[in-house]
Amino acid sequence: LSRYLLILLLLFSSVTLRASDEVGNSDPWESVNRKIFAFNETLDRYILRPVAKGYDWVMPDFAQRGVGNFIANIYEFNSIYNALLQGRPDGAAESTGRFLVNTTVGLLGFFDVATPMGIRPHRADFGQTLAVWGVDKGPFIMLPVFGPRTVRSGVGYFVDTYTSIPALIDNREAAWVFWTIEVVDYRARLLQADDLIT
Repeated sequence: LSRYLLILLLLFSSVTLRASDEVGNSDPWESVNRKIFAFNETLDRYILRPVAKGYDWVMPDFAQRGVGNFIANIYEFNSIYNALLQGRPDGAAESTGRFLVNTTVGLLGFFDVATPMGIRPHRADFGQTLAVWGVDKGPFIMLPVFGPRTVRSGVGYFVDTYTSIPALIDNREAAWVFWTIEVVDYRARLLQADDLIT
């Protein structure tokens, strides 16, 4: 795990240094980004959107809310250590409270009982942590499947993914099941936006 994080951070550093030569150009990799965008569009049209529509049809609203709550609770763990890395112990304390309450009383987070109790969400991710540390956001980059990012937010996303609970447990299959459900659930929540666009 630490090897992957080191590789990502080194890649981020080298890319940001090279990108700093592209003064005034926020999309120095436009030709590659366009190809990845086209790939993402095709993937979405033929796989992600149909699967998300099936998920939305099968899963009642309350079940989808439960899945969304569960996923948010899993990443509450990331908010704890990122808040600490950002020098915000109050945020880390709130995230710890939410994680403990929702994991126990909220049945692994399927029910958000922390918010009615006054324990507010305090989202913190590694991309924000890098920003607090003064790391430049870098140029725009289109990632396969995961869509548009800056270099900083892209590195932050992968660090958060590989330091999340699913990645830390000793069960690779369970981790991939979680990440797949996360992607499908996220895409299902965008279906209404599709209707507004088309």
